[in-house]
Amino acid sequence: MAAKKKQTVTVQQIASPIRRNEDQRQTLVGLGLNKMNKTRELEDTPSVRGMIHKVRHMVRVVE
Repeated sequence: MAAKKKQTVTVQQIASPIRRNEDQRQTLVGLGLNKMNKTRELEDTPSVRGMIHKVRHMVRVVE
């Protein structure tokens, strides 16, 4: 049987969470981002997409 390859999305933090709402800071932590220019490869699920949408002004999706 062939293993199913999981879809992933790569996210990079481009802005600081300083002077942002606490829920936006916690969303960045939930995505595994906490420092500028840090990059994470995450599983592409609706919940992750929702988190990215919530902090879209502080992250960039790398193609």
